[in-house]
Amino acid sequence: MDKIVTYNDVAIPSFMYGTAWKKEQTARLVELAIDSGFTAIDTANQLIHYQEALVGEALLTLNKKGVKREWLFLQTKFTSASGQDHRTPYDQSADLPTQVQQSLESSFKHLHTDYLDSYVLHGPYSRWGLKQVDWDVWTAMEELYRAGKTKMIGISNVQADQLQELCEKASVKPMIAQNRCYAVMGWDKEVREICKAQGIIYQGFSLLTANQDVLRDPKVWGIAKRVGANPIQVIFRFALQIGILPLTGTTNEQHMKDDLAVPTHFELSHDDIQKIESIAL
Repeated sequence: MDKIVTYNDVAIPSFMYGTAWKKEQTARLVELAIDSGFTAIDTANQLIHYQEALVGEALLTLNKKGVKREWLFLQTKFTSASGQDHRTPYDQSADLPTQVQQSLESSFKHLHTDYLDSYVLHGPYSRWGLKQVDWDVWTAMEELYRAGKTKMIGISNVQADQLQELCEKASVKPMIAQNRCYAVMGWDKEVREICKAQGIIYQGFSLLTANQDVLRDPKVWGIAKRVGANPIQVIFRFALQIGILPLTGTTNEQHMKDDLAVPTHFELSHDDIQKIESIAL
């Protein structure tokens, strides 16, 4: 699989398998994804939407089949108490740096590892601007990065102004920004432009589920027919060409293989890119 190199010289696979909402099927699907060729897995220490421990269960099974930890790119997240239910992986009464440390240690146990490839703040504590709580968490994540507990740090569900402030004021700026990507918002153009200027890898999720109208558009189907692909592959290829590292959460083995074929199977023309960009605007 092709790799993208971050500004701190860490290589990350150009396609990632997302484990949100997989529930009791998580272990089976992670095994299937890696057996199909994925080497990058995204999860979170948040029991409402993820089963991080089942990702780890799959990793143990795969290890017995010869898949070594160092062959894989593992990314998980610290989720604030407001994004958790009563099953928090840390003491909610503890200070924020302690919560970050406890969540990381819990993730290590779940994933049977002693380091992460990427550790992501699941989202700022408020929708606009960065508060002191955000800086407390980010500073704690910077310390984990400096200590070698994670090869990179990042932020998810972030607004453009928040990302810009983080880049300007943080001691260690993010290597990753991961957002839900809407075509009607220019495929998150503002955030992507900051990422491009700062050398940050932009990860896009819900590229299909958030953009069903685009996926059904005759122009996309026409492009797909011309290049010998399906519309899903066209959207993922479009994403890659405009600087988005896509996440896919498909549960279908053939779709996994189809997705992984995208980086090398075909390329879109400048006209194709413009057509897809204009569909929802």
